[in-house]
Amino acid sequence: MNSPVLENAKTVALITGASEGIGHELAKRFAEHGHHLVLVARSEEKLKRLAGEISSAYGVRVSSIAQDLSVPDSAPKVHRKVEELGLAIDFLVNNAGVGTYGLFAETPLEDELRMMQLNMISLTQMTKLFVRKMLKCGRGKILNVASTAAFQPGPLMAVYYASKAYVLSFSEALANELHGTGVTVTALAPGPTRTGFQKRGVMEDSRLVQGQIADARSVAAAGYRGMMSGKTIVIPGFTNKLIPWVVRVSPRGVVTRVVRRMQERVRT
Repeated sequence: MNSPVLENAKTVALITGASEGIGHELAKRFAEHGHHLVLVARSEEKLKRLAGEISSAYGVRVSSIAQDLSVPDSAPKVHRKVEELGLAIDFLVNNAGVGTYGLFAETPLEDELRMMQLNMISLTQMTKLFVRKMLKCGRGKILNVASTAAFQPGPLMAVYYASKAYVLSFSEALANELHGTGVTVTALAPGPTRTGFQKRGVMEDSRLVQGQIADARSVAAAGYRGMMSGKTIVIPGFTNKLIPWVVRVSPRGVVTRVVRRMQERVRT
């Protein structure tokens, strides 16, 4: 763990999955607005490099915690390390996530269990562990990264879509519970975004990610703005904003078949 104590830090943001993609861009958005950082990801090497780059570019203090949140009981370890640093987290960003691709009957169960641990259980634990201190202070903001996948079933990525539906539902409910406390919860629901996610999920040939899709920087910027303004749901992109409404008025069977079609690999 690379962990310089963030002395005299006025505001501190903790970001999971910070070493690449949307998490990486969110780290830069927070830094350019003067917030100090605690970055969490699996790769200590990547975190150290990113911490040095951000600290040098933006003049903020950066602490990094190398932790794989797909492992049970990893969230409490992160919380303990933050407490050891003597930090109060003002902004919690639960960005870390992963997907699996393929027919449910054929994909490895252990991959899906690790995904559920990362996408849902660790996210819930992180929120529980940090929201209590935020409530005592009467201020704080939480950003949970969901997906437009949260609005419909997803054949060929059945567990992933279900996990993002959990994130969205959990975030909306918690936002309601915390109304008036000074603590807000925002769910960021981007559509397909150009990151390393597609490669890790082995879905680079899926119709869903062909052609023009969003870039991580614009998604992170939308998420940051929405979080800071206290919005409950942020859906970047006009077309993506239509998805919840289209799903709501369309027969579920039709929606599921369309999603299946979009998820299938392009035949060459």
